[in-house]
Amino acid sequence: MPEQSLPVVESPEGLLGDEEHAARAEAIETSPTVFDVAAYVEDFNRSVVGAYRRGVADVELPADTGVARSIIPPGTAAVRDFSNLSPHIPKFIAEECVGCMACVSACPDTAILAVAVPESRLEPAIDAFAAQQSDGAQAAEAARSHFVRTQKYAEVPARKGLEPAMFGIFVDPQHCKGCAECVDVCKAQGHDALIMIDKVAAESSGESTVERYRRDFSFFRTLPVTPPEYRNEKALADLMLGEYALGYVGGAGSCAGCGEATAIRMLVAATRQVYGPDSMGIVAETGCNTVYGSTYPFNPYLVPWTNSLFENGPADALGIRLRWDQAGHPERRLWVFGGDGAMYDIGFQSLSRMVASGADIKALVLDTQVYSNTGGQSSTASYGGQITKLSAFGKAIHGRPERRKELGLIMLAHRDVYVAATTPAHINHFYRAVMEANEYPGPAVILAYTPCMPEHGIADDAASRQARLAVDSRAFPLFTYDPRRGETMAKRLSLQGNPNIKEDWAKLPDGTVFDFLDFAKTEGRFAQHFRDGTPSPEMQATREERREYWRLLQELAGVR
Repeated sequence: MPEQSLPVVESPEGLLGDEEHAARAEAIETSPTVFDVAAYVEDFNRSVVGAYRRGVADVELPADTGVARSIIPPGTAAVRDFSNLSPHIPKFIAEECVGCMACVSACPDTAILAVAVPESRLEPAIDAFAAQQSDGAQAAEAARSHFVRTQKYAEVPARKGLEPAMFGIFVDPQHCKGCAECVDVCKAQGHDALIMIDKVAAESSGESTVERYRRDFSFFRTLPVTPPEYRNEKALADLMLGEYALGYVGGAGSCAGCGEATAIRMLVAATRQVYGPDSMGIVAETGCNTVYGSTYPFNPYLVPWTNSLFENGPADALGIRLRWDQAGHPERRLWVFGGDGAMYDIGFQSLSRMVASGADIKALVLDTQVYSNTGGQSSTASYGGQITKLSAFGKAIHGRPERRKELGLIMLAHRDVYVAATTPAHINHFYRAVMEANEYPGPAVILAYTPCMPEHGIADDAASRQARLAVDSRAFPLFTYDPRRGETMAKRLSLQGNPNIKEDWAKLPDGTVFDFLDFAKTEGRFAQHFRDGTPSPEMQATREERREYWRLLQELAGVR
């Protein structure tokens, strides 16, 4: 059984000499298709990554061919260290955990991971690790504190004749940015298995909090991957326990709690785990995802990817798809990532052409309703009245005057395309949409609601919470559209996953209506519309526009 597949790049002990660099550069230049890739990656990790981590890259590193070609080897961000970014870190309370895996899926930084270990294998693993530590008894006690016997991984397998497994959660202090989204998600599931604690320089044991977490995470890396028989196929969050799931290794430069990063992690996990580690490629259109995904020399992907321009990712993908098919690789999954500008606005024509071509290419639209990468500029995905750069709240105009463009409806008009509107907060819905998109023999477009902390005016821990509110308030209804379901729109379009599907608005348990205004009050981007507690005319108009959109979806799905 392989050990945990999170890449480990050791801190380098020195730099390559100029002659070695020159030899590598010449090999790449003269034989670019046959040069030793493994050696190049090893050299890069030892010299380039190491120099950047020590802060001497601009002084000591010569230019090389890899830099000139903007090449970054896979997984180099695994060693990026954010342990000094936040004074807080999540603490796992094992006895409160049920193994729902929601926290592992939600973390945008691959900083909280899980494993299920058959009981008979756990103690020997702990003993072997403890024997290598200076204080073995302390290390063993700490390792055991991460495990709990759950119904899901112990009792249910036992009823099937399997050995019960212990379930463990571990936090990587090197990648954790302290956003606390995992804590919020745990509470939303009805549990209290995670709390935020302060990092201290010296705990009662004498070691610092970060040192303790580093040691415990080192133990996690020694454990075998969760055996497949302990993963629940119906609970799709268990995908994150798979041997190929960690294709986005953390260490990206995204904001703490970034909604986009969670969506990307989950999509990559669902694709690699089902189709294999070498099963996919990504064309990323210019945007936040390409910035935090390639802050040189740190690349968080184990998946090959290329960055195209702001508007032509689908066109780039068409060329790659044709070449793969010619080379005999029609089974490879090809994804295009892009935000509002890349898909809703300047790159819309390219997306439409890709879908109309019928090519087997999938698109992930990271819907933040704003151009986050350009400082919060409005887009046609922005809501009416939304306050952004270039649509400020003034005396004459109160935020963005136009209504939101519904890309999902436009994609439905292309007919022979799989379309889904989903959020990472709706875990099963999101994973199912990705899996159905991958299975569909043609183009697919997934619209993912991805909150942006600074531009939405929300806290670092709020991405999942705000995505759920967006769905509940009809700001962003869920749907899936699959041409394979039948010939009529009503058969193809499903609103499953939304609350109170047959009604205009969702209702709270006490019967109170929850609508767009209730959602808008929770975000800073609408705050000026509620100065005296009364919603502005613009907010009232957007509320009505959201209801109209929801009613249209109901009609198309045969609900109304």
